[in-house]
Amino acid sequence: MNTRILFVCLGNICRSPMAHAVFETKAQAAGLDVYVESAGTGGWHVGDPPDGRAQAEAMRRGYDLSLLRAQQAVVRDFDRFDLIVAMDRSNWTALERMRPSTSEIPVELFLSFAEVTEMEVPDPYYSGGFELALDLIEAASDGLISRLRAGYPQKLSAASPNSL
Repeated sequence: MNTRILFVCLGNICRSPMAHAVFETKAQAAGLDVYVESAGTGGWHVGDPPDGRAQAEAMRRGYDLSLLRAQQAVVRDFDRFDLIVAMDRSNWTALERMRPSTSEIPVELFLSFAEVTEMEVPDPYYSGGFELALDLIEAASDGLISRLRAGYPQKLSAASPNSL
């Protein structure tokens, strides 16, 4: 079964494209059948490649972001994906506001899949911190892969911000 996952941050040029590439690479290496995209809740970077600093840090770790282009999350994503993963609470809230009333697709915080104390992947766009963001994304990717192996979607039990 092909699991379709959308990773979402604010502009889709730093965190979510890094999550897209990291998770897709790790999932394929684990033999999982996944389809991955990334998007931003804002549309001002649509069509742009990921931030050069994100690309450089990802490439240092073996993840290629060069073919990715920013897109905006839209309502129909709730029909296209099995799981939508937000990088922080602000984007989680924006996604929940966009959610159709009939949708039961989970929207989860990415770090709820990791064994870390943080609940949000910090936005490195203005402050730097691309290494930390990638560290957290790699940890959350490993955790999500474990959940998928355990029977996603039936056994998906990551905490949502409503239960925090």
